[in-house]
Amino acid sequence: MIASMRNVVKRYGDTMALDHLDLNIAEGEILGLLGPNGAGKTTAIRSLIGLISIDSGEIKVFGESQGINNTSIRRNMGLVTQEITVFTELSAIENLRYFGGLYGLKGADLESNVKRVLEFIGLTEHAKKRPSKFSGGMQRRLNIGCALVHRPKLLIMDEPTVGIDPQSRNHILESVKLIAAEGTTVVYTTHYMEEVQAICNRISIMDSGRVIAEGTLDELIGRIHHEDTIRMIAASPSDALTEDIKAVSGVKNVSVSGNNYVIISGADSGNLNRIMEVTIKHGGVVNITADKSNLEDVFLTLTGRKLRDGGEG
Repeated sequence: MIASMRNVVKRYGDTMALDHLDLNIAEGEILGLLGPNGAGKTTAIRSLIGLISIDSGEIKVFGESQGINNTSIRRNMGLVTQEITVFTELSAIENLRYFGGLYGLKGADLESNVKRVLEFIGLTEHAKKRPSKFSGGMQRRLNIGCALVHRPKLLIMDEPTVGIDPQSRNHILESVKLIAAEGTTVVYTTHYMEEVQAICNRISIMDSGRVIAEGTLDELIGRIHHEDTIRMIAASPSDALTEDIKAVSGVKNVSVSGNNYVIISGADSGNLNRIMEVTIKHGGVVNITADKSNLEDVFLTLTGRKLRDGGEG
């Protein structure tokens, strides 16, 4: 393991942000870290990097114990934050030189790494421009470049594609796969389930400050192979309809967004027809289908919530 968190506890007053968290990160993998609002992902990341102290437990990175004063570990880590953290008064190349210098690079090594990263993030032709002149996607790519300039062994990417266009998102996702192929281990958090499915070798799902499930995509989906996912658009959604669906034998979870219902039910229970009958009594069905389970269904089954209910508080 390149990093691990064992029995980690972190409290903020009466709030338990990390509740005896166990998390393993294997060398060379892209680990997708998922969780609903308040699951503890951001606290876990800050603890892993050494930005905040923990109350108890143990964090090891590169075989060393992590802590807020361990600068030797941080020299080999990179962090891509949700927020754009580059300096708008500096050009792209000046930003890369600045962040490279913070990690101890200088002279020919610094210039070589800056040139390499500019090419990698596709900003060579824009090297002397300031980020304020960039599109959102270009700013995101520079943000990633600043975390890569020192060639980190472990890269943490905290929702790196927030608020950008699909083309820039695809560019970043392809870049993450290349980063991993070159030997950097990546921890990737996002509120876009399709990103995790596209790039991650392994997935850890957090809720209430701990990991509640982990494995490959196939392994996680296999955990709910005994369940069906019914997606329905109700003509007249209501609390009464929701309660009546929940009362159908074999129904395990009901998630509602507007007139869209996602219902987790026991496999081969015959509940598709029963749910349709119940809904007709409440005004009718616009559309209803039963799908094969996917990562969204796993997440909903385990946490009772959708991933994109919002960002973590």
